Amino acid sequence: MKFKLVQKNILLVLVVILLAIVPLLINPNAEYGGADGAAEELVTEIQPEYEPWFSPIWEPPSGEIESLLFALQAAIGTGFITYFIGYSIGKKKGSEGLAK
Repeated sequence: MKFKLVQKNILLVLVVILLAIVPLLINPNAEYGGADGAAEELVTEIQPEYEPWFSPIWEPPSGEIESLLFALQAAIGTGFITYFIGYSIGKKKGSEGLAK
């Protein structure tokens, strides 16, 4: 059975949505912290008198804003990478078409 491109894309979007929702349903009371917080706790546990070398210039007003900025950064990076890959593929296909 062959899927059309639209059906494949819809299926992939549904899989991504499930990957995001299922962990929240399996363990709704879990704390989903980042690696930075875990590393800070470990450093403090190992070396309680540790002093950071510098402090942030600006700290977001809440964790939600920080998450939003991180997601925005990831989306922009992903967009750039996919644009570059698509451009490269299109350029290659275009030059192959001219060679025939």
